[in-house]
Amino acid sequence: MESSMTKAKGKISKFIENHFLHFNAAALVDAVKGYEAQLEQGSKMLVSLAGAMSTAELGKIFSEIIRTEKVHIISCTGANLEEDIMNLVAHSSYKRVPNYRDLTPQDEWELLEKGLNRVTDTCIPEEEAFRRLQKHIFKIWKKAEIEGKSFFPHEYMYQLLLSGVLEDYYEIDVKDSWMYAAATKNLPMVVPGWEDSTMGNIFASYVIKGELKASTMKSGIEYMTFLADWYKNNCENGIGFFQIGGGIAGDFPICVVPMLVQDLEEADTPFWSYFCQISDSTTSYGSYSGAVPNEKITWGKLDIDTPKYIIESDATIVAPLIFAYLLNM
Repeated sequence: MESSMTKAKGKISKFIENHFLHFNAAALVDAVKGYEAQLEQGSKMLVSLAGAMSTAELGKIFSEIIRTEKVHIISCTGANLEEDIMNLVAHSSYKRVPNYRDLTPQDEWELLEKGLNRVTDTCIPEEEAFRRLQKHIFKIWKKAEIEGKSFFPHEYMYQLLLSGVLEDYYEIDVKDSWMYAAATKNLPMVVPGWEDSTMGNIFASYVIKGELKASTMKSGIEYMTFLADWYKNNCENGIGFFQIGGGIAGDFPICVVPMLVQDLEEADTPFWSYFCQISDSTTSYGSYSGAVPNEKITWGKLDIDTPKYIIESDATIVAPLIFAYLLNM
């Protein structure tokens, strides 16, 4: 029986192989074949999501990557964590603004007054998205506090999705929600800097009002200690790192290796076994997000021989193509 890796490639994959021959296109092919090689040798893979990939509806294809076990742990921003669920329950109320470059400050103010929070060309409806989740997630937070329990931000979101309380609101096929796919598998996740997300702000407001305790939510330090244990328990055949965008979603988890080696003095900890980043950042501006992979050698994150790739392009175009190739589409 053919494995998913040896299965014949479909039309999209063949198009990529035939036409993506040079420059960033060729880097995409090299990177995705490197990703496949990692899976074939039994390595685990971390995928990090920065930017607004959930609002870009990456879930349409990333959910299948999760279901087919081509990712084993996710690091994402708080925004990506919540915005996938918001798209699930409020999709019809989103507003697309293709002429966003022409908007005046007054135009932007009018969007605010309508409760439409803009992310580039897409406006997220506050009432239907943020507030619809708020009333349900607060009950879950409060229940945990009453029972003297605490959970990670993503664990509360998993509880919310698996409870079924949102089902009446679904406006897209649930199979297109990567968070729902992750929840059903109880996929490990880290969400560094969750506090700067909308739900993080809302949680903080309840703490300020005295309606919740800060300790009801597990912290970023606890995420790092969880990740350290997960890494040690899963690195026997290597763990690859596939980074979409820059920022904390990538910076936070990649540091676990030098922490284990340098701070915990566990010298036998293996480096990340693969690294790829889709980036549009500019290295010469001093941007860590745009740093070439070799710079990570100096920080004790990657080895000299670690397969390293950087695709300098738009992640909303590149990531779906890479995932399509992995799925033999």
